[in-house]
Amino acid sequence: MIAFALHGGAGAKQGRDYSAEIANMRDIAEAARDSLKSGAKAFDVVTEGVRRLEDSGLYVAGRGASPNAADHYELDASLMNGADQTCGSVAALQGFANPVLVARAVMEKTPHVMLAGDGAALFAHEQGFASLADEAEYFTRAGRFESNHPPGTLSHGTVGCVCLDSYGNLAAATSTAGVFGKLAGRVGDTPLIGAGTWADKQTAVSCTGQGEYFIRVNASAQVAFRHAGGQTLTGAADTTLQQIVDMGGEGGLIALNAKGEVVVPFRSQGMKRAWFSGDNPITSEAF
Repeated sequence: MIAFALHGGAGAKQGRDYSAEIANMRDIAEAARDSLKSGAKAFDVVTEGVRRLEDSGLYVAGRGASPNAADHYELDASLMNGADQTCGSVAALQGFANPVLVARAVMEKTPHVMLAGDGAALFAHEQGFASLADEAEYFTRAGRFESNHPPGTLSHGTVGCVCLDSYGNLAAATSTAGVFGKLAGRVGDTPLIGAGTWADKQTAVSCTGQGEYFIRVNASAQVAFRHAGGQTLTGAADTTLQQIVDMGGEGGLIALNAKGEVVVPFRSQGMKRAWFSGDNPITSEAF
């Protein structure tokens, strides 16, 4: 059994045309299916899926990042390999194109889980990642196309992938530029293992939404622990999201388990997402 899901953020706005994003997500899901059928491992597939989402410039992550209140681009990402629960993340990374690749390098090249700010940038440089020569030219500011909340509130956008490979291994990865107009140095749930990203031998989860609320409920790990404790995957996801709604937040998540069951719930206007399980057709939609 193989299964895969991705999201392009729970910030979709009713009335906007997302045909480009829907086509892009379908292409990435099709490539993931081909890789998995060829024997690729889940951790590699989620890394590549998020890298492609970052590079597209269509979402508020990677090339699509919007700047913070100081007009700087601070990017966050994390990923987790369910087979052994190794993980890596970066927070408030400036000057580099693909935070998910730097996060993977943190996992593979250091004894740490997270690097942040100037330390993350220094590490990225030392590992040979190319710094951006012209940020104004590189970033598309995808968020300017969808002001999905009133000024002063937590408008948001994130990308992520979860995967089950043919060996029975699970993995998850998430990347974001954070909420629009955030204060310099703000860090949300995306780079926090257990809040925005989680994978173990039973469940993989990637979250999107108003990260402050996802942190408060440790959302991704909670879904996994609830499922391990006997709740259905749907029940675990719905219960966790309801806690966020009850506190006044919103968002969504993608999750799958070792049986290949996929859930993609959201509590917002919409969530850009695509998924498949086994030989079932790929679904790609925004609402």
